[in-house]
Amino acid sequence: MDNPTIAAIATALSNSGISIIRISGDDAFSIADRIFFCEKGSKVSEMKSHTIHYGFIRDGEELIDEVMLVKMDAPKTYTRENTVEIDCHGGITVTKKILDTVLKNGAECAAPGEFTKRAFLNGRIDLSQAEAVMDVINSKNDRALEASIKQLRGSVRNEITELRNIIIHDIAFIEAALDDPEHIDMGEYKFTLYKNIENIIEKLEKMYDNADNGRIIKEGIETVIVGKPNAGKSSLLNTLIGEEKAIVTEVAGTTRDVINEVINLNGIILNIVDTAGIRNTQDKVEKIGIEKAKEYAKKADLIIFVIDGSCELDENDREIARLIEDKNAIVLLNKIDLDPKTSAADIETITDKRIISISAKNNVGIDELEDCLKEMFYDNKLDFNDEVIITSLRHKENIKEAIESLKLVKDSIDDGYEEDLYIVDMMGAYQSLGNIIGESVEEDLIDTIFREFCMGK
Repeated sequence: MDNPTIAAIATALSNSGISIIRISGDDAFSIADRIFFCEKGSKVSEMKSHTIHYGFIRDGEELIDEVMLVKMDAPKTYTRENTVEIDCHGGITVTKKILDTVLKNGAECAAPGEFTKRAFLNGRIDLSQAEAVMDVINSKNDRALEASIKQLRGSVRNEITELRNIIIHDIAFIEAALDDPEHIDMGEYKFTLYKNIENIIEKLEKMYDNADNGRIIKEGIETVIVGKPNAGKSSLLNTLIGEEKAIVTEVAGTTRDVINEVINLNGIILNIVDTAGIRNTQDKVEKIGIEKAKEYAKKADLIIFVIDGSCELDENDREIARLIEDKNAIVLLNKIDLDPKTSAADIETITDKRIISISAKNNVGIDELEDCLKEMFYDNKLDFNDEVIITSLRHKENIKEAIESLKLVKDSIDDGYEEDLYIVDMMGAYQSLGNIIGESVEEDLIDTIFREFCMGK
């Protein structure tokens, strides 16, 4: 069968109030007729669409569970196929047994993401919306959820479709002018074409430039904590996490390898790496940890530089200050609960980064750190009312390809090349943008995308 009826458990497989088994495909109703029984004796295939019915699931003579069944006729369903959803009690054993009964009666087990894949293939959603479904499920904070919902509602599709329509209209005009030069003049239209391409490039570059911000919203801020040994880096990490994950001792150099944690700081996701203290040392193991710290710092979205306020600044602090010169960084003047040996004014002589006074041990100054992070990465970065938020690396690469193709068209116009050469690069841009929404996209890419989905969705 080319397009078999599929079924899967659509809720998490754990003990809960209810579980949902979803069935989708041409045989969904006939399968349900064989296993669902209600007191009125009605068949599922004869029930009205989008109605809920009380009854029992049976496997032959064996009664399995008391359920509610939802019947939905195509095309007004998630997959645009006939769909049945069975709401049963949420025990793992009973849920699996109902799914086994559905499979025994003609359905095939759905692959991860297969319901959403069918929604895409049947034209209910485009590929960008399909990807947004999983982003909604995996949202780590309110902003990530908001961006995903916008994409699910078609923000990316609408913008990309509008730009592709302009490109294809210009291609059609050029081809018509080449076929009928006596009646259609390309001379004046070149100015219109050039302006259109400039406008499209401007919009795409804005989307491309915002893609890193979108990634931060979706995945979190890649954050590295640096500082010399015993500055309080591990204490800071423990304070942010809210538990003792990192070893804290009075012995300098305790942290030798990186420690990775994901922290939700009032809606701000930090993918934190706590690193070995940076200092001159002859210890081979500690040296390896220090080199790792420097490598992580080069790739980070944010560096948190912890300085021990109970000690005077030294060459190790100055080296770290040089390391973060061109990076997004915050300096935390730690241990303000102790007798101060270093002040904010002292730190300003080695770096121009924002300085926040804290006591990681006593949880002082963390609120100000949160406010600073919001200012750096959210408040001035994105306007959720107007902007299309690109959160996918795949989309970003497609946009880059489209920009490069359109710039080649501009160059061809500037250099006075023949009009038929414009079409090649314009079609390249058109196809690159089409890949974002799933137009002419290769089947193996589709399979790769949907393999990332959870079972039952």
